[in-house]
Amino acid sequence: MKTIFNLLILLAMAHAATAQSLKAVSYADGQQKLNGLVTANTGKKLPGVLILPAWMGIDQEAKNAALELEKKGYIAFIADIYGEGNIPKNGEEASKIATQYKTDFSAYQKRISLALEQLKKAGAKPDKLAVIGYCFGGSGALEAARGLLPVAGVVSIHGGLSKDKARPNGKLNTKILVLHGADDASVSKSDIENLYTEFNSAKADWQMIYYANSKHTFTNPESKDYNPEMARRSWQHTLLFLDEVCK
Repeated sequence: MKTIFNLLILLAMAHAATAQSLKAVSYADGQQKLNGLVTANTGKKLPGVLILPAWMGIDQEAKNAALELEKKGYIAFIADIYGEGNIPKNGEEASKIATQYKTDFSAYQKRISLALEQLKKAGAKPDKLAVIGYCFGGSGALEAARGLLPVAGVVSIHGGLSKDKARPNGKLNTKILVLHGADDASVSKSDIENLYTEFNSAKADWQMIYYANSKHTFTNPESKDYNPEMARRSWQHTLLFLDEVCK
């Protein structure tokens, strides 16, 4: 019991340290207040990475990624897509609000664009920006590419790979990396085939990496699907990609 208690204390301290290392940033989309987080190395004219969190909103995985990116010489900003007062309390609520943004993709792209502006205000070099996203945020990374947002590259990490079939395929000017669990039941074979078609019709610079024995949220330590070895590899692939497009 004492060991468990000590472990809980260490976890609480780790979460507290994370909170202290990231600075809150308030911004807005019209009347909707948004609350993002930025790393402490603002104003240093470094390459920048925008992090789009999973469907529950800003979580520990996004915070950990930001802190790791800071160590690698990036200014990282975690976007608030939903806005103050709209944070889901459970998976059902998260599914509902995430679906709204997947359907109204223009609104999603706008929230991503607003967060990119905050990243630039924090000192990130405008010509050295990238977007990475987890799960729902991985879908957002692809929307950043589809929206022709001014970024050098995007990384979709176990993201949703489908889009409305009624949407025509268009230009894709940025480099794209898709990191996908080979056992992700939330993505169909037709989703992947359609994505290939979309990428190839745009003559995009893209790469997709599959991770064996990995289900949907394989990179998240708090998920039952967590695969530590594949999570480590996918993070190294992310860093290699970011180093290529941003440095």
